[in-house]
Amino acid sequence: MRWEDGRESSNVEDARGSSIGGRGASIGCGGLIVVLLISWLTGVSPLRILSMIQGTDSAPSAQTQMQGRPGQAPGRGGPDATAPGPAPADKLGKFASVVLASTEDVWTKIFTASGRTYQDPTLVLFSGGIRSACGLTSAAVGPFYCPNDRKVYLDTSFFRELSQRFGAPGDFADAYVVAHEVGHHVQRLLGTFDRQDPSNKQTSVKIELQADCYAGVWGNHANREQKLIEPGDFEAGLKAASAIGDDRLQRMSQGYVAPDSFTHGSSTDRAGWLRRGLDSGDPGRCDTFHDRLQ
Repeated sequence: MRWEDGRESSNVEDARGSSIGGRGASIGCGGLIVVLLISWLTGVSPLRILSMIQGTDSAPSAQTQMQGRPGQAPGRGGPDATAPGPAPADKLGKFASVVLASTEDVWTKIFTASGRTYQDPTLVLFSGGIRSACGLTSAAVGPFYCPNDRKVYLDTSFFRELSQRFGAPGDFADAYVVAHEVGHHVQRLLGTFDRQDPSNKQTSVKIELQADCYAGVWGNHANREQKLIEPGDFEAGLKAASAIGDDRLQRMSQGYVAPDSFTHGSSTDRAGWLRRGLDSGDPGRCDTFHDRLQ
């Protein structure tokens, strides 16, 4: 991607270096790896394990932590709640800021064309764990969008995980992650996010696949209008979408696939809906609730 000279967003909060707050000890990166391993072995949510370590075993489920509940009142921030800080000065922080700015420009134009007003989300960069309006969250759950404060939360170490662990390197693969979470913000503004039913896995999967398609819509416009895309970028994004499909992740973690427990969609579906957005550039082609991939 040709991102180095791009505009940086002013809607970035850099909370990296903060630790997970609570009554217990802080959890470092090594501790998070242990927590994730215990989760795989026991089937207990990483957030539940973290809550027990922190002495606050009343945390909501991972689904609630990651996505919140529409209409739920924002939680109170602790000592490590996010607060505006200086713009990120490192390469990864700047990259994420440029990608966010690009999504702002694309979605503002799309919303304006349909007579709507786009409200920019905030991107919060953190390391290890963070308190959001959706509760206490660790890096183990990956990037997420909290609808209660309309913020995208990203531990930039996920970029390294995407490249080294999941075999999906490249700037556009990383940008796809940011654009996917911004896609959830678009859903929140359009009211689609409210259709999510934590008890119905199918609606959760449709929400996630639509966010993949919206990420593709952004990529299409970033290519045509902003000239950010280079040859091979889209292929890197499709590889990333496939790499984090539920079926592949389940094979890695438990050795078998359980489709009934999918939350984000299969590798084929994730890459397919991203491709539809990349090819069309039209959010109207992203109706995962009624349309099927051809």
